[in-house]
Amino acid sequence: MTGSPILRSAALQQALALVPVRQTSTSTTTSFAATLAKVQSRPTSPGTTGRTPSTSEVMAMTPTDSTGSIPYLTEITTAADKYGVDPALLAGLVKAESNFNPKAQSGVGAKGLTQLMDATAKGLGVSNSFDVQQSLDGGAKFLGGLLKQFHGDQSLALAAYNAGPGAVQKYGGIPPYQETQRYVPKVLGYAAQFRRIIATA
Repeated sequence: MTGSPILRSAALQQALALVPVRQTSTSTTTSFAATLAKVQSRPTSPGTTGRTPSTSEVMAMTPTDSTGSIPYLTEITTAADKYGVDPALLAGLVKAESNFNPKAQSGVGAKGLTQLMDATAKGLGVSNSFDVQQSLDGGAKFLGGLLKQFHGDQSLALAAYNAGPGAVQKYGGIPPYQETQRYVPKVLGYAAQFRRIIATA
């Protein structure tokens, strides 16, 4: 599992109070922005390292399973449609958060496909974060609320999912946390690839 849920999950524990979280450095996180820039000829986001990842790191970023399909696509689409979220965006978030592992758990207690903290899950009506449908429903509900809060801006909504809405409000944009600045383009990159897969399915 990637290091990204650590900062986000700590923030989500305080999200309702809109309390910004302090930066958490994750030295092992790969700059997905650099990979995305190389593939799609886009510039990397500020704060990313820009180094070229190794072959194993690139393979770890492969968005689909070994069959070339998106895991839990039916459940993801159902949850996304329920809360007005792009299914590809939700799938990208799930890939970044848990790599589609419903039993994933971070060191600080974020759980399931969408890496919800217990307090956040409870507030979203999720009683079992390891349950695929409940986790997706809770994650989609939370992401949908953030998209409304930030007027449909996917980058800001994802930054808030990772670092907490308070941090986004405090900095007036994506917070200057290295992890969050890597997280946003990573999810958007996955979403772009998933969108193409869904369109051709």
